[in-house]
Amino acid sequence: MGIKRCRLERYQQIKLVEMFVAQVTARTAADLVGVNYHTAHLFYHKLRDIITAHLELEFPFDGEVEVDESYFGGVRKGTRGRGAAGKVPVFGLLKRGGRVYACMIPDASSATLMPIIRAKVQPDSIVYTDCWTAYNALDVSEFHHERINHSEEYAVGKNHINGIENFWNQAKRCLRKYNGIPKQHFHLFLKECEFRFNYGSPKNQMHTLLKWCNLNTKKQSRKPLI
Repeated sequence: MGIKRCRLERYQQIKLVEMFVAQVTARTAADLVGVNYHTAHLFYHKLRDIITAHLELEFPFDGEVEVDESYFGGVRKGTRGRGAAGKVPVFGLLKRGGRVYACMIPDASSATLMPIIRAKVQPDSIVYTDCWTAYNALDVSEFHHERINHSEEYAVGKNHINGIENFWNQAKRCLRKYNGIPKQHFHLFLKECEFRFNYGSPKNQMHTLLKWCNLNTKKQSRKPLI
């Protein structure tokens, strides 16, 4: 899967990928590259589609895996976390010392979370959670289950979910700059956060995205942008 049916010059496409990696907004990128805002906005949307498609193909996690749900967005005051009004529920898994996987969920029930865990985590892995009741099913599953009671402590040796909670914090900081994301597109922005976390440095992100987009920099036009 790459960029298809794109009327932009190759050098413009590569420059927009560079702007995306640098977290430049589509409006600013359009001005710098010399294209229409809607063109840059659509190109960014295509990049998120490509990222989402590739991330779904990655291998299941094994070893030590942290899992947790979180809640994004919402404008209503009141309850926070589980049960908060106007929030988008999401679920994530993090392999310690490795990558993260995140997705939107309709709710945080065991019936919703367990199929995701089974699809993304190999049997006999150690799964760390908090004390949310939906995770009780892990006690009688093919996984080794460890839980931390956040009402009493946040870490006891290796028993914690600090890694996945750190990812949630990073993702919320990253998405805050958009001042609201349509719910129908939120999963794409969440995958963007997953991509940035998993692929580390901007240089590695750039190399990976150009490969996924089938953009060979050796064929880049030397035509200047200004």
